[in-house]
This record gives sequence, C-alpha cells and structure tokens, in this order.
Amino acid sequence: MTILATKTSAYTEEDTRIAPDPFAVVLPAIAALGAISSIAAVNWVAQDHAPDAPRPKRKAAAALRDLETCCTGLREIFRRFQRYPKLFAGEGRAGMSPPLKFGVHGPRVDADAARIYQQSINEIASMLVLATQSSFDVMSAMEEGEIEAPEEVFFGFGEQQERLNALIAQRASLKTLVETGLAIADQLMMLVRELRRCAAA
Repeated sequence: MTILATKTSAYTEEDTRIAPDPFAVVLPAIAALGAISSIAAVNWVAQDHAPDAPRPKRKAAAALRDLETCCTGLREIFRRFQRYPKLFAGEGRAGMSPPLKFGVHGPRVDADAARIYQQSINEIASMLVLATQSSFDVMSAMEEGEIEAPEEVFFGFGEQQERLNALIAQRASLKTLVETGLAIADQLMMLVRELRRCAAA
C-alpha cells in the first residue's frame, strides 16, 4: 500500500479544477466491504458437495491471506478518506457533509489532490477484485469442509452486512459512510483472522 503524505499545496486558485465525485470512489470501497461480509451467507445457503465434485483450485489458506490483505488495505483507504474530507466526504466550505448520492462535489482541488483521488480509485479497484474473488473462494472452501467456523463468526459477518445495508437504506451522509466504513473494515479484519485460526486448527 502506497503511503500518501499530506503537504501544503502551493497551487493558486487558477491552478485548481472541479473536484471529482466523492461518492464514485467511496461506493466501490463500500462494495468491497460488502463482498467480504457476504461470507455470512454460508451459514444458511451452503450445501454439501458430492465426494466426486470438482474441488476449488485455490487453497483456503491463500484465499484467507488475500482477504486479510484486503481488509488491511480497506482500513487504510477509509483512513485516507478521513484525512481528506473535502475530497472524499464531499465537505463544502461550510464543513457540511452531503447525503449519500452522486453529483455532490466538494470545493475545487489542485493537482496533488487529483492524483490522490486517482491513486485511491486504482487501489480500490484492485481490492474490489481481490475481495470478491477471495470471498467466493473462502465460501467454496467452507462448503468443501476445509474451514469449520462457529456460528458466532457467521453472525459477525452478518452484523457487518446489516450495518452496510442500513447505511444505504438510510442514505447516510458521506461522512457517516466513511466513519462507519472504517469501523466495519476493522471488524471484518478480526473476523477474517478468526477464520484463519479456524482453518489452521
């Protein structure tokens, strides 16, 4: 994960450009969290496979390791969102955070901020792909019996899934979305680590 340093910009007003849409970058980060929390579904929709059914090519340990990497990366992404509220939370000059929707742009940005936004988009896109594939591989491994986890772990994933659903249903502010997203990423990391312990047992 590349560390982005904050610095005082030397750009003038004439050097700035319209700010990019904050929801366009926050939404895929939330989607990545949703992909990880979807592991909760295994507790009620998983089915036993026949002994001669094709087995997943990817090892459960590798999928869980990648999933933990995703959680770590998403935590850093949401912390970055908090460090740049005007860029990622849509905060205007009055410090207000808009509701969850497209088309709400913050103040104008300079070239440094634009680069931070684009780099974040690139990192989130990679994490979204890895999170969806790794979550699917983990769920497949659970159906195969490679990972035996207690119900409490699945309930934990389900709780984070419901928190994400509530944010969308309530059209929470972008600031709330960012703050809650960070908290969910923390919880998902602990749950994935618990799955890794279960797989190693």
